[in-house]
Amino acid sequence: MDTATTSRRIAGLALPALVVLAAEPLYVLVDTAVVGHLGSVPLAAVAVGGTVLTMAAWLGTILAYGTTGRAARRFGAGDRAAAVQEGLQASWLAFSAGLVIAIGMQVAAGPLARALAGNPEIAGAAAQWMRVAAIGAPGLLLAAAGNGWMRGVQDTRRPLRFVLGANLLSAALCPILVYPAGLGLVGSAIANVVAQTVSGVLFAVALLREDISWRPHLRVIGEQLRMGRDLLIRGGAFQLSFLSATTVAARFGTATVAGHQIAMQLFFFTALVLDAVAIAAQSLVGAALGAGDAAGARVLARRTGFIGVVCGVAFAVVIAAGSGVVPRLFSSDGAVLDQAGVAWPWFVAMQPVAGLVFALDGVLIGAGDVRYLRDLTVVAALGFFLPAIWTAYVLDWGLAGIWAGLTLFVVVRCVALLMRLRTGAWAVVGAVR
Repeated sequence: MDTATTSRRIAGLALPALVVLAAEPLYVLVDTAVVGHLGSVPLAAVAVGGTVLTMAAWLGTILAYGTTGRAARRFGAGDRAAAVQEGLQASWLAFSAGLVIAIGMQVAAGPLARALAGNPEIAGAAAQWMRVAAIGAPGLLLAAAGNGWMRGVQDTRRPLRFVLGANLLSAALCPILVYPAGLGLVGSAIANVVAQTVSGVLFAVALLREDISWRPHLRVIGEQLRMGRDLLIRGGAFQLSFLSATTVAARFGTATVAGHQIAMQLFFFTALVLDAVAIAAQSLVGAALGAGDAAGARVLARRTGFIGVVCGVAFAVVIAAGSGVVPRLFSSDGAVLDQAGVAWPWFVAMQPVAGLVFALDGVLIGAGDVRYLRDLTVVAALGFFLPAIWTAYVLDWGLAGIWAGLTLFVVVRCVALLMRLRTGAWAVVGAVR
């Protein structure tokens, strides 16, 4: 397969995936804007409640990534029914976990809100929002599982319609429920539930239309849980790293942590786009290995890595050009803008490397090489990133030290991923790894 065809295949999967990835954050922006006009307490309540329920979305991402690689291998081996079965078992797991979250949050919302908010008024409003919003957890996780298996069989059009349609419906409902219907903050939570439930139902109906048995297979679910465990540990290392970076930045003062937050949110935005390339890699590499084509998988890995670098370079150029403009969209405080300027050169410099890292992460997830990714992320976080940023605190290096540590974290992972790619140990062929 020539490079142009390979690039088109990657783009054909990455672009719809990007829209799906962007739909939820864009809806959150709409929701925040609507609630913000209710006053500072409701806005703070959504911020607190949303922080807790973000964990459910994080679990959904892990579930989707694990399902994509496993389903892609089955699909590549020519067994589409088995690929869909992977999606069915993931859906059983998703629905069960969603029910646990929905029920458990009815009890846990109050204590969690009080622990996070401090202010009793905000805590009460946040708990009320969480109890209602948590009802959407089964739909949220069902949609994640559905995204996973559909990406695995290289069907990106239906997820695009399902997720985008549900979020557009919810975005339209949110202001109506909050204001004319007079439901206030609860109306925002109901709109969330509608989006997640409608999306989950659409993916469940898609499964119903497949000619497969609906019986749960505990062995397959157990294998999915083991893969999910490794991805969960990997994700936990990321969360610990980013939380620690914010904690260290806060110790340097308000302006420093605010400047760090501006650069960090833009980092997460670029990661969102690069994740779409990684999702394409998961699907295509898994399918190639399932078909027994290790050489084709290596070609896809190299091409995906190249596209990741190109995207990273493009981001670096745009971010560098916008250094005097973009931070001002977030703050007019001179001290905050100065601190954002400290982080900016590091942010620009890491983009090409980060583009390659995200792409190769997708390659190894698609190959099912998640144990290596888990161990690499833990070692890079605990052995390099955390010591670097706490050294920056002790030696008073400020935000430059924190972002140097973040750049080191990305570079270490890049070197290790390239070494793994070169060994070929990741390219295990077969319908299962």
